[in-house]
Amino acid sequence: MTAICSSPSIRTRHREPALVRSAFAIALGGMRKLARVLKNRRRARMLAGMDDRMLRDIGLNRSDLRDAYAQPLWRDPTDVLADRARAKRSHRRHGPDAGTVTAPAIVPDEAFQQPRTDRAARHTV
Repeated sequence: MTAICSSPSIRTRHREPALVRSAFAIALGGMRKLARVLKNRRRARMLAGMDDRMLRDIGLNRSDLRDAYAQPLWRDPTDVLADRARAKRSHRRHGPDAGTVTAPAIVPDEAFQQPRTDRAARHTV
């Protein structure tokens, strides 16, 4: 004779370790993210010690730093700084007057003619 046990304690006993593990994984992930944000805040603080020329070289300015530090503590300021630098680079490449400046062609076009000279070809410049 087969006994079927439908005790609720057996079912919940198997679920508890999985719930504890998932709750622990969520908490651990949150702590890792917070540690990364704090580490990046310390690294971004180093940018405040740079002069304006050095900041301009990496595509930032003082107002970008102020905006990044105005974010709440749990937000990563380096995300704001990276977005600002990326936007300035793309604006510089694809800005409003990006199509007006063109480099001269290396190969002469078909209308180009050698200057006429009375001297032999070896003396032309």
